[in-house]
Amino acid sequence: MLTEKKHILIVTSEFPPQPGGIGTHAYQLAKSLTKQEYNISVLTDQRSVSGFEEVAFDAELPFNMFRIKRYQFRYVMYFKRLYVLFRHLKGVDTIIASGKFSLWIVAFASIFFKRQYFAVLHGSEVNFTNKLLKLSINVSLKRFTKLIAVSNYTKSLIMDIGKPIVVIPNGIDIQELQDSLSEAIELKGYPKLLTVGNVTDRKGQLNVIKHLPELLLVYPNLHYHCVGLPTEQEAFMKVAKNLNVDEFITFHGRVSEEKLHSFLKSCDVFIMLSHITSSGDVEGFGISLLEANYFGLPCIGAKNCGIEDAISDYLSGRLIDYNDTDALKLAINDILLNTEDYKQRAITWAISHDWNSIVKPYISVINS
Repeated sequence: MLTEKKHILIVTSEFPPQPGGIGTHAYQLAKSLTKQEYNISVLTDQRSVSGFEEVAFDAELPFNMFRIKRYQFRYVMYFKRLYVLFRHLKGVDTIIASGKFSLWIVAFASIFFKRQYFAVLHGSEVNFTNKLLKLSINVSLKRFTKLIAVSNYTKSLIMDIGKPIVVIPNGIDIQELQDSLSEAIELKGYPKLLTVGNVTDRKGQLNVIKHLPELLLVYPNLHYHCVGLPTEQEAFMKVAKNLNVDEFITFHGRVSEEKLHSFLKSCDVFIMLSHITSSGDVEGFGISLLEANYFGLPCIGAKNCGIEDAISDYLSGRLIDYNDTDALKLAINDILLNTEDYKQRAITWAISHDWNSIVKPYISVINS
């Protein structure tokens, strides 16, 4: 048992209250390590324009936050990140980097400060198709003490780095979800399909939309609900209109955590048909799948990405090729015919990913 816990600095490209899987992971990691009495600080960017959301959020946190405010000229932020990082490294024992830019600046800092350096790798930041970016990440990764991949798929992308790689899956805060006061809400359709996440090519909403003409022949009352930042919503709706399926889709935009839980309690199938984009952007895990499972919502997800670690096939949901319409129809039918069995197994699967358990291998890595 340690008599004095280490001071750990988490450097992350995202952090709540703004949405994003990398930020959610960093927040849960910081909170879980704090519960274990480690001295935790977090360095990240201010992602809102005003910063008011972040100030209110940070005031409730049990650890130190250092945010780099937004500047009109991006290069000012780059230098500010380095300045703040160097300023706070003096009293730190361990640095955990998470997210693309964090890997670069922490690797650079490792040249000047002898510390423990760990990188948490999610997927896209180690899968660039641009050769120069790929090289810069590979060079950076070699500066770290140890690499932590959030899925076996992500690990497969970096096997040639020559560094120890530990797979530690993403997790969810069961206590936080148990405390949710949300109620089920009335939503259109049956079956009600739901995707949660930024409306982008990577998340796969467009892939689901392309399946809708065939799905509606089997399920004429089906409705597809999308929750998340509407980044590419307009472009996706144009495709939907061309396919004559736009009336079967609702984009709800970004919602509060409580309202999100209401969606998860009200739908029939959670679906995430992610794929690798032309730039190499890829889903490294999919925390929202576990959250859906906790509320008894079975999931259908795409193979050949980190979602394979987030879904236990035939237990918490189904894994299919993202472009296989027949497989999707069979998966939906299987879940609807066996809803109660899938629901109970999904809850069990989600609980096995509680951060109280997930943090233990992180502690083993930190203390190794």
